[in-house]
This record gives sequence, structure tokens and C-alpha cells, in this order.
Amino acid sequence: MTELFFVNSLWIMLGAILVIFMQGGFILLEAGSTRMKNAGHIAGKTIFSFGIASIIFWAVGYGFIFGSNGNFFVGMSDFFYSGEETLETSYSKAAFFVFQLAFAGIALTIAFGGFAERAKLSVYLIFALIFSSLIYPIVAHWISGGGWLAEHGKQDFAGSTVVHLTGAMAALAATILLKPRIGKYNKDGTANNLHGHNQVFTALGVLILWIGWFGFNAGSTLGVEDGFFGFIALNTNLSAAAGAISALLISWAIMGKSDVPTMLNGALSGLVSITASCAFVETWAAVVIGIIAGLLVFYGARLVEKLQIDDPIFALSVHGLAGVWGTLSTGLFAAPELASVGKPGLFYGGGLEQLGVQMMGVTVTAIFSFAVSFIALYAMKKVMNGIRVTKEEELMGLDLSEHGSYGYPEEFTNKEQKSSNELVVHSPLNTQS
Repeated sequence: MTELFFVNSLWIMLGAILVIFMQGGFILLEAGSTRMKNAGHIAGKTIFSFGIASIIFWAVGYGFIFGSNGNFFVGMSDFFYSGEETLETSYSKAAFFVFQLAFAGIALTIAFGGFAERAKLSVYLIFALIFSSLIYPIVAHWISGGGWLAEHGKQDFAGSTVVHLTGAMAALAATILLKPRIGKYNKDGTANNLHGHNQVFTALGVLILWIGWFGFNAGSTLGVEDGFFGFIALNTNLSAAAGAISALLISWAIMGKSDVPTMLNGALSGLVSITASCAFVETWAAVVIGIIAGLLVFYGARLVEKLQIDDPIFALSVHGLAGVWGTLSTGLFAAPELASVGKPGLFYGGGLEQLGVQMMGVTVTAIFSFAVSFIALYAMKKVMNGIRVTKEEELMGLDLSEHGSYGYPEEFTNKEQKSSNELVVHSPLNTQS
């Protein structure tokens, strides 16, 4: 073993830790963006679902993505991964396994954004098994594991398509089948804003995700020998910054007020969009990609709401629309000296070929992820007597109805005690003066 082997392995493990820590960002983001009565449920199911994703990835997911003896569709070895080192690479394969496991967990968390505040816990359990074994690994093999899209030169350095678009399409299937939350839409079709309970949580979640994205993108170099990870980190940060600024400015211009949630989603959309292209584009292009992503997330969220699709954490616009844009952007901006995969983009004289490959990748990934997710959830809806909690349980909140406890026990028990005291004071049986 060489010194480079140890340094590369340490770098990959650091990247894995940062990506896994992004789950904490998603907990704060999703809990802060939804109602207080569901906060404990959201936090708990995120940890629970990452546990499921980990076991399934170890059992079959890794083998389906990276296994040898496979075909254009799926890999067929390394099931129940042993972690044995073969020294065939310049880094630890066990560290690489943990790194890739972290990505699988993030994709599932994105998918579950479309389930928020109304899905049964049992649905999370079963869909996590299906998504982690049959949906994410197949798409990942096509692009990251040497499958047929990789053979066409599909550019997706760290997963705008593989992770974000795949998760968003599963979220779309869920939102359609679950239908909107109670009170989201009026009879005339107009939408109500079901405000999240803690904007500070949401902002802190975005910051954690922003930091974790350096592991997501820069860690995907899988090595440190040429220092290229620094360039990728620079592109990542520039795109996130540009997305935050453009989203805030467009909301200010259109709405008359600078909307904080829109700005936060703009930062995330900049991160999502640069994930595919971070290694293939120059710094000026990273800024342009982020600016456009921030504009797209503003108008995309409004389009989704107008279509009466209830997307509580904006998974469709942040991860779906920005994932599509990020994937297509490499077909425009990929520089000749940086296009280590595929060909240069349209703006560098590469013609339409790479853009066509990117479009093909987006289309087949979206159709496959949505179709399999929709079929699975529809079957579950029929077999399980519905995938949504009852009206009473939804109004009560999933903390209490699904888990029997509050995420904010002092807040709710104090309110219950106050209500009980008021009933006693105003009771006709109370004769005290």
C-alpha cells in the first residue's frame, strides 16, 4: 500500500462523512418547511429510511450498480458486499462503498420529500425497499456503473440525474397518488400557503447541505493527486451563491418582497444544477448555471402549485427541474479541456451531439423512475388500503398518530393543559367565584 492509497482513501471517507451529514441538513430543511405537529415524525423517518437504504445497498444496491458480470442494464456481482480490499485501485474499495452508499441515501431522502405530512409510516418502509433495490441502483448503473448511458458518454459527474432527478421523479409519483394536504387548495383551485414552522431550521438545513455538497461534488474525484477537487469545490460554491442571489432578486422583483424560502431554494437549486457539470465547465459557466437555476426554481415552484401538485419541500423544482437543467447544461458549457467524459458542449463548438446524449439521459431516467415509482405506489395503495393517513390522523399530526409522542412535547402538552384549564374555568359545574 502506498501513501497515495491512504490519502485518497481518507479523502473519499471524508467525502462520505460530509454526504451522510447532509441527512442532518435534510432533517432541518424538511422539518422547518412543514408544520410543527409533524417535526418529530420527519426527523425520525429520515434516520429510519437511511438505515433501510444502507442495508439494501449492502445487500443488492452496490452489486446492481458496480457489479461485474452484468450487462447494459444492471450489474450482477458483489452482493452482500464483504468489504474485502483487493488493492486494484488507488483507494480503499470499502471507503468507496460507504461513499456510494451515502449517495443512495440522499436519493431516497429526496424521494420522500413528496410524501411529507400525509403518508403512512408503513409506506415509507416498503417504498424504501423498492426504491433502494430496483429504482436508484438501475439508474446509477446506467450512468455511474458503466451501463448503456455511460457508453454513450453521458456527463453526470456527481449526480444531477442519478441522485436528484431520480429522487424527484419518485417524489412526483408520490405527490400525485397521495393528493394534496388538507387545506392546501380551495374549492376554486387557489392555493393556500401552509407555512413551515421554523424558517431558521430551514436556513440552517440549507447551510449544512451547502457544506455537505463539497463532499458530494469534490469528493467524487476519488483522489487528491492532481488537486482537481479544489476546482470542483470552487464551481460548486459559485453556482450555489449565484442561485441564492438570483432567486432572491427575482422574488423581490415579482412579489415586491424578497422571499427567504425562495432564496434558500435558489441556493439548493444552484447546488443541484452544478452537480452534473462541476468537473466539466469553467468558473464563469458555473455562475451562469447557478443564476438560471435560481430563476427556474422560482417559476418552477409556481408552476407546480398551479398544477395543484402539493410539493411541501419543493423537491420537484429544486431537485427535479434543477436536476434537468444541470444535466443539460453540460451539453452547452462543457469545455474541451475539461470534458474527460463525453464531448465538448455546444458553446465550445461541440455541436448538438453531447446535448442530445444529455437529453436522452434525462428523458429515460425521468420516465423509468416515475413509472416504476408510480406502479409500486399504486399497487401499495390497492393492497394496503391506502397509502395516506386518515383525515383525523393528518389533522392530529403524524408525531402523535404514527408515533404516539410529540416532536415538541412541551409546546403541545402546555397547549393541551391550557385548553383543559379553560374548560374547567368556564364549566357550568364550576361554582367557584
